Amino acid sequence: MQRLIPPWPAPALLGWGLSWMVFRWLLQADMSPGMASPIAAMVGLGISPMGRSWWRRMAIAGGFPVSLAVSVLGTQSSLAAWVWLLPLALLLLVYPINTWADAPLFPTPRKALLGLRAFVRLDQSARVLDAGCGLGHGLRALRRAYPKAQFAGVEWSGSLYVLCKLLCPWAQLQRGDMWAVDWGAYDMVYVFQRPESMPRVVEKARSMRPGSWLVSLDFEALGIAPHAQLTAPNGKSIWLYRTPLRSVA
Repeated sequence: MQRLIPPWPAPALLGWGLSWMVFRWLLQADMSPGMASPIAAMVGLGISPMGRSWWRRMAIAGGFPVSLAVSVLGTQSSLAAWVWLLPLALLLLVYPINTWADAPLFPTPRKALLGLRAFVRLDQSARVLDAGCGLGHGLRALRRAYPKAQFAGVEWSGSLYVLCKLLCPWAQLQRGDMWAVDWGAYDMVYVFQRPESMPRVVEKARSMRPGSWLVSLDFEALGIAPHAQLTAPNGKSIWLYRTPLRSVA
C-alpha cells in the first residue's frame, strides 16, 4: 500500500511543531538547551522524508534549527522572541490552508511549452487558461508558444495573485478557486498539478466544449486517452488531451 503523506505544507508544519514540542518538554524535564536542541532537531530530520523533493525535506529538517537560532538572536537583541513564527506566517500566506490539496508552487520552465505549436493550432481569438497560475511562469511559457492568444489565470493565494498581476499585466487574472472557474469558456486549459489532484482535473475537463484542449505538464491524466505526449527541452512530459475526453478501455 502506498504510504499516505499529507499535502504540502502540512509535513513542514508537523515537523516544526513536533520539534518545538519536544524541545519545550525536554527543557521542562531540566535538560540543558545544548542537549535538548539536537534531540528536537532529530524529530524534524525523522519527519523530513515526508517531503516529496529535496528542498521540502530540507525545509522540514531545517525549520527547527533555523527558528531556534532566530529565537536566540531575538532574546539577545531588540527582536521579539516569537520572530521565528514569521516563516510560518509566510508559508500560510503563500499556501492558504484550503489549497493544500492542490499543487504547490511548481514553476513551469521557460521554454517547456514551445513544442505545443506543432500539435495544437490556436487562432488569435483563442482563450487560454492557466488553472492555478502561481507567479505566472505557466502563463509566460504559454505566451511564448502562442503570442497572439488571449490569456487568463486563476490563483487562490492572494500574495501570488498580486505578484502575478505585476509580472503578467497582459493576462486577465482573477483570485479564486480554480475548481470553481468555468473551464468550458476556454479553448485550452493548462495545469501543472500533482498526481493526487489529476482525477479532479479530468472531471473538471469533461465540462469543456468539444474540440478544446487540456494540457498537463509532468503528470498524466490516468484513465483517458491522450491525443499526444511531448517531451519538453528539460525532459518533462507534456500530455495533450482533446475534448470530448476518451476513456481508456
